[in-house]
Amino acid sequence: MSADPFLAPIPASSLGFTGSSFDRTDELRRDPAWVEAMRRRPDAAWLLFEDLKPFLTVADGTPDLLWLPGSAVEPLLAPGGDWAFLGLDENGAPRFAANLGSGAAAPGAAAEPWELRPAAIAMGGDARTAVLGQARSLLAWHGRHRFCANCGSPTAIAKAGYGRLCENAACAAEHFPRVDPVVIMLVVAGENCLVGRQPHFAPGMYSALAGFVEPGESLEEAVRREVWEEAGLRVGRVRYVASQPWPFPSSLMVGCFAEALGRDIRIDETELEDARWFTRADVRAALRDEGPFNCPPPIAIARHLLETWAALGG
Repeated sequence: MSADPFLAPIPASSLGFTGSSFDRTDELRRDPAWVEAMRRRPDAAWLLFEDLKPFLTVADGTPDLLWLPGSAVEPLLAPGGDWAFLGLDENGAPRFAANLGSGAAAPGAAAEPWELRPAAIAMGGDARTAVLGQARSLLAWHGRHRFCANCGSPTAIAKAGYGRLCENAACAAEHFPRVDPVVIMLVVAGENCLVGRQPHFAPGMYSALAGFVEPGESLEEAVRREVWEEAGLRVGRVRYVASQPWPFPSSLMVGCFAEALGRDIRIDETELEDARWFTRADVRAALRDEGPFNCPPPIAIARHLLETWAALGG
């Protein structure tokens, strides 16, 4: 296999917050009568959140999804509360999510509210995390868009949670959930890659550089701008590797390799605390928890970038 990350085949990989098999039924969820019928079905089930923390069951310290019957959930939902239809599962059963707000009572003795990031790590980043990520992103968006950006009037949930409608009849503006694109890139030069750390990172952890795509930019242009701004390096070739939803609150991480045209680092200290070059051998050791730095957790696309690059070559 070629060691050149811009030419070598990139193996497929499962990433955290991906892999849901739900059918989101866009053509059906626009019909309020259909949605109401789905809510009344005896096989309808809900995920509940407390202030965007999902209630989960825990067995031997490992969390799992807690699906509650609609008959138990509907009485808990306040008028105007935040909810969303997630889709139909493999058996055609409707699945929903709702945010009960701070101080909500646990829906059963076995339920515990979890922060999503540690829950996803404990779940191993499998398809359950995709369901939780979808739910959290939608519910977080509803919590931030209670008023119309056009006229300032209150808005109401529409299209089964995939929109909000201004309640001012003279405005009637529709608002839809947004996903913020973020480029995340492993900068490479030969047998070396560049990783950096921000002050809030866990001790010893280094990760790929990242930044939001700005208006009027292609993904490649965003990669080149962010690497120049954060590390003072010019970039040549850029290669797309994989993407990952990141529900904090609702980003799409676009993973890339970026070819450095030099190696002299000049970090932006408002963005980074440190940035360093490491060899492929260093990265392989770090992935085994034996190296000179700590890698991001397995659910993160930054780790996928490191693993993919480390696997190339001899």
